[in-house]
Amino acid sequence: MSGWLPTAPCTPRACLDPARRAGAAPRAVARLTAVLLLLLAGIALAPFGGHLPARWVRAWSRGIVRAAGLRVRITGAAEDTGGLLLVANHVSWLDIPLLAAVRPARMLAKKEIRDWPLAGPLAQRGGALFIDRDRLRALPGTVARLTDALRAGAAVGVFPEGSTWCGRAQGRFRRAAFQAALDAGVPVQPVRIRYRLGDGPATTLPAFLGDDTLLTSVWRVVTARDLVAEADIRPTIPPGAHRSRRALAEAAQRAVTGGAATNRAPGEDTSARPGPHRQPVAPPTTRHPRRRGAREAV
Repeated sequence: MSGWLPTAPCTPRACLDPARRAGAAPRAVARLTAVLLLLLAGIALAPFGGHLPARWVRAWSRGIVRAAGLRVRITGAAEDTGGLLLVANHVSWLDIPLLAAVRPARMLAKKEIRDWPLAGPLAQRGGALFIDRDRLRALPGTVARLTDALRAGAAVGVFPEGSTWCGRAQGRFRRAAFQAALDAGVPVQPVRIRYRLGDGPATTLPAFLGDDTLLTSVWRVVTARDLVAEADIRPTIPPGAHRSRRALAEAAQRAVTGGAATNRAPGEDTSARPGPHRQPVAPPTTRHPRRRGAREAV
């Protein structure tokens, strides 16, 4: 594994809120079954995605999240036509259908997802753009493919933090995808993703972190109650508003988080942490050990 890849300090033990159980295993099994059936339907229909009305794709995407037992709240409006870079903070596997409910998009995903059951065939048939995250030299080619897709009028969804975070802490937005938006001359649509317990406070329960397996994370979600998934669509950043990918990435992050990233997990001791440093334009080359099982997406 390449040492430059971004990692999050968030872990299930340190960050996840206790699950609020639905109380009945049959209900959880029914939710899981509904999610699987919708995924199978998506695989079957994915080759025709370009010919399906966008409202159908949005409804299917919402259906995935609702089938898992969550209510969905989407505020604001996204650009409906033309090339668009959709960027959002990354918390959970639920973020992908939630972002697609904002606007159907080709997702940028790590190449390992091709081998995942159900998700792999769905991503490939849905036109996902894959990146080899272990090869830094492959990054310019990925940016070029993103640029071509955006110039062709596609919406492309990206999670620029490069890894899932718990939601209370966030990572810094990586800049490569923003270069594609600059090169293609398309707007950037920031989206803030958050999960709540009913009408109460935000929760980290749906987060997919560290040593979590996908099955563990999915089961924690489908057995919980009163979960709400929120997508807050922030004002579009028009082409030409920022001249550099650094400035564009920082503007998008401010729109999503309301300020700078914390880069630490809740409760993490930062007394010995070195002071802030400038992030290089290229992905960082400082090598450090990666936490086993960290979930990442560029």
